[in-house]
Amino acid sequence: MALSSSMPDLTGTRALVTGATSGLGRAMTAALTAHGARVAVTSREPARAEQTAADLGANAVPVALDVRDEESVSTAVAETYDRLGGLDLLVNNAGIGMRTVNPKFLTEPQPFHAVPPDGFRAVVDTKLVGCFLVAREVVPRMLASEHGGRVVNISMNQGTMVRRGFVPYGPAGAGVEALSRVMAADLEGTSVTVNLLLPGGATATGLVPDDIPAEMRANLIDPAVMGPPIVWLASPAAAGVHDERIVAVDFERP
Repeated sequence: MALSSSMPDLTGTRALVTGATSGLGRAMTAALTAHGARVAVTSREPARAEQTAADLGANAVPVALDVRDEESVSTAVAETYDRLGGLDLLVNNAGIGMRTVNPKFLTEPQPFHAVPPDGFRAVVDTKLVGCFLVAREVVPRMLASEHGGRVVNISMNQGTMVRRGFVPYGPAGAGVEALSRVMAADLEGTSVTVNLLLPGGATATGLVPDDIPAEMRANLIDPAVMGPPIVWLASPAAAGVHDERIVAVDFERP
């Protein structure tokens, strides 16, 4: 989907970004706050949320959040609504990568049957279950509000989902895609929209091993590529956009 618009002033927009202290999450949070949005910067580690918010300025508000835990999700969403006065945008970005189950996954991929169950659960719980839990807590509030809201779930290339040696990261991403499509179908015709956003290739984040070959590192995408599309999705110009899969590297910048 080719998209273009002028980059808007997002003053008055209130957002929550999960996994906002590094990688794609930090890049999107930086873009949103730079355009005037107030953003709840979330992390499992309160100190990281506080430091990132301090780095990004007055529009960033630190909130402790473990997306895997229902009580933490409930508390964090309530705190966000209290501090921001509501939410217009939820960005489900939190995730942990393959290096947590296999530090050499790019050069020495391991078969699915070698993946430890705890590692499998940790990745799926963070990426897929976390997406469900946070949306489950936020969307009813959006539906009950006067202005509705928008949900953007962060996905990955479809090739990554089925790549050799990419259990559990690939299946977790595939689950997010399926969940997003169901969410969009369930919310069709309501005041809440749901869309998918993905970089369009491997990005230079902490999910990539430090020791990858130099030629491979040179081809990594800057996480800042996520800035223009997430700002556009938060803007009035995207009010009618629903159930779309937007690839950041293909986004037509204004």
